[in-house]
Amino acid sequence: MILIPFIFGLVLVVWGIYRMRTEDGLFGKNRKSKNIFNLLLMGEASGLGQFSGGILFIIIGIVAFIVK
Repeated sequence: MILIPFIFGLVLVVWGIYRMRTEDGLFGKNRKSKNIFNLLLMGEASGLGQFSGGILFIIIGIVAFIVK
């Protein structure tokens, strides 16, 4: 049961990296500014949001493992 946050977190991290590399933003000159704008506009649906959500989910899994 503890492995579920790790697996889901890794899936979100990989998916976020893929979306950050392939997604076109509405505004911004380079990829970094486009990803930041997409994060502010769409939240977790953006690649950067999915990446940060995956990292957070892995950290929650580590904390849950330590607490248990």
